[in-house]
Amino acid sequence: MDQRDSAGLTPLMWAAMHGHEEVVRLLLQRGRARSDIQDREYGRTALSWAAGNGHGGVVRVFLGGMVANSGSMGRVLGNIAQVMSGQFRKKYINPDKPDNSGQTPLFRAAGGGHVGVVKLLLERGDISPNRPDNDGRTPLSWAASSGHDGVVNLLLEREDASPGRLDNDGRTPLWSASSNGHDGVVKSLLGREAVSPDRPDNDG
Repeated sequence: MDQRDSAGLTPLMWAAMHGHEEVVRLLLQRGRARSDIQDREYGRTALSWAAGNGHGGVVRVFLGGMVANSGSMGRVLGNIAQVMSGQFRKKYINPDKPDNSGQTPLFRAAGGGHVGVVKLLLERGDISPNRPDNDGRTPLSWAASSGHDGVVNLLLEREDASPGRLDNDGRTPLWSASSNGHDGVVKSLLGREAVSPDRPDNDG
């Protein structure tokens, strides 16, 4: 079930990438394909591919319906999911697992502007919306850079998503949105107290 092709991808990754929900379900339940395997080139899991391509149905299959608001209940449900997965001899799916560039499934969904998938992932209690990638950028920064207003507003509703966080170049989400001309995102960010319109990057 986990044999790779010449690109280092498994059947589960291909099914997830193209949104084949029922095939993903069959591979996980009957074939017992491992969901934690990462591809050889990018280090992405099947969940990462599904999230990045906006396949909400496939993402739901991976999450197993174990969604909850952040906090203690989310952690409890996460622990239950882990125990249940062990009983069925399936590897627990880490929805916050980074790839080779340090980007999690939430990053991929946010960067692609997939509001529904972002919402699904944020409903988990074990995903951090403020986790930086290897360049110090957050999902909010990626969404702002691409002008995805819906994702930006969704992330701004979270207390644990910092709208003023700097990346490795000293750039904020506002800097990214401004430099790409995304006026709707800029307006949303300027409404936040933690956002300074005059903060320079590392080049001043």
